Amino acid sequence: MMAIITFIATILLPPLGVAMKHGLDRDFWINLVLTLIFFVPGVIHGIYVNFLRGGTHAIA
Repeated sequence: MMAIITFIATILLPPLGVAMKHGLDRDFWINLVLTLIFFVPGVIHGIYVNFLRGGTHAIA
């Protein structure tokens, strides 16, 4: 269930989705900059970081 909520948050507000899974670390700041430059790179980076990249270090 949490994965679905994280996915929806990543699509609607990419930095929020990344922060939900990884906290306010380097990935969050990269995603925030990408989202501010243009929305689509932020979504792509958020999906990659949250669901495709191995070695996740989730908060919860």
